[in-house]
Amino acid sequence: MADQSYDYVIVGGGSSGCVLANRLTENPDVKVLMLEAGGKDSHPYIHMPVGFSKLTAGPRTWGFDTVPQKHANNRAIPYAQGKVLGGGSSVNAEVFTRGNPADYDRWANDEGAEGWSFDEIKPYFIRSEGNTILSGDWHGTDGPLGVSNLQDPQMMTRAFIRSCQEMGIPYNPDFNGPVQKGVGAYQVNVVNGRRCSAAVGYLRPAMNRPNLTVTTGALVKRIVFEGTRAVGVEYSTGGAASLARASSEVLVTSGAIGSPKLMMLSGVGPAAHLKEHGIDVVHDLPGVGENLNDHFGIDIVAELNGHYSLDKYNKLHWMMWAGMQYVLFRSGPVTSNVVEGGVFWDNDPENPVPDLQFHFLAGAGAEEGVPSVPPGTSGITLNSYTLRPKARGTVKLRSSDPADAPLVDPNYLGHPDDLKTSVEGVKLSVEMFRQKSLQKYIRQTRFPDDSVKTQKDYEDYARQYGRTSYHPTCTCKMGTDGMAVVDPQLRVHGLDGIRICDSSVMPSLVGSNTNAPTIMIGEKASDLIRGNQ
Repeated sequence: MADQSYDYVIVGGGSSGCVLANRLTENPDVKVLMLEAGGKDSHPYIHMPVGFSKLTAGPRTWGFDTVPQKHANNRAIPYAQGKVLGGGSSVNAEVFTRGNPADYDRWANDEGAEGWSFDEIKPYFIRSEGNTILSGDWHGTDGPLGVSNLQDPQMMTRAFIRSCQEMGIPYNPDFNGPVQKGVGAYQVNVVNGRRCSAAVGYLRPAMNRPNLTVTTGALVKRIVFEGTRAVGVEYSTGGAASLARASSEVLVTSGAIGSPKLMMLSGVGPAAHLKEHGIDVVHDLPGVGENLNDHFGIDIVAELNGHYSLDKYNKLHWMMWAGMQYVLFRSGPVTSNVVEGGVFWDNDPENPVPDLQFHFLAGAGAEEGVPSVPPGTSGITLNSYTLRPKARGTVKLRSSDPADAPLVDPNYLGHPDDLKTSVEGVKLSVEMFRQKSLQKYIRQTRFPDDSVKTQKDYEDYARQYGRTSYHPTCTCKMGTDGMAVVDPQLRVHGLDGIRICDSSVMPSLVGSNTNAPTIMIGEKASDLIRGNQ
């Protein structure tokens, strides 16, 4: 077995891992290895904003499915997670939202995450952000993560934004400013017509540093402990086994599914569960793999009475035209992230913290498993989800084999309030499509059809058609209670030489997409590791 030595070993080349690889190697005296199970981010679809719809299945994602969901008609739901440099930031819809300030104040004041209030973490959001349009107290302009406004929102996106205003929802030009509620076009991680993932923004500038080694195709089998101190990791590449030693720390950034799986394979987790699989217990830590929290997205789809959406470009001649426009001018439909329009809202105008988020897609069939419109026609899609679901799920081991997928149970709709709020989201979605600015383009709302009328109909619809929104969190949560896995410095309780630094450490799910918050966690983690205040 090959034996190598580093100061830090980063396990996972996703959003947070790329941040750590960049920030830690700013010190030329620090030697870092980053291990990524997937491959390089070289596929052209990754870098074309519109290409995300081609990436939610295939070799650049882990081919997970949930266990049958008890409250969602016992469906096993596809559960794609990034398996490529950049992780989710290389395959997501490039939407840039941070969450509501109240989310982080809840972490700090109610959930044991001292030092993680919004005022304390806001500087890390600013440091990460390279906004090409906005500046001031709420935005950074010099950070590695490129952020821009859409070059030219699609015709249907503009109609959607007008329709929401016709319902009384105010226009909001900046969901990442002092007010989150409203409707508008999303800011996106796109610069000059190309995706700016964490791999592009953070990792690529660091790749030429002699003190950084990046190894792809690396299956990490376990973290190696001497007593209660992590000293390295065992991994394999192409069947060849290696041991990478970490003289300072092992940094786990494998995501909310991969991180608890790796911890349990390494003997850290609920002792009874580890013993079931014949794994020697290094440290009995009952919270590992518990508390899984994800957004349960529910789509509606309408057929248009003309070719007004991005579906127009399914025709070969229009596709070729769009390709030429992109290659020659870096403009046109290829620069669209498809998920262009957004809403944060609920039915209580006095509530400053919205309960629902909506994503408007200027096309139909862009998401795996979502029904489309009849062949040859064009459509639009609207997705909604409960921002702070109360149900909690689990990640458990299927076996002690590192190559086996874990058992992922988000427990969707496991709390009655989640079902109630989800149904309100679907009802609001239908109303948005009925407003005059959109209705004049809609031939028929196909999904749900006219047979969905009663409260029970809507509940049945939600149970049958909801899906993941790709935002798993909280499975190695931060805090000080008995189920916490890491402390507010992200050190694993009861162990030395190891931190977890990704979305799994969130104490609870934030009310937005989760990529920007995960990058913030990486930024703050880099300062905690380096001792910077």
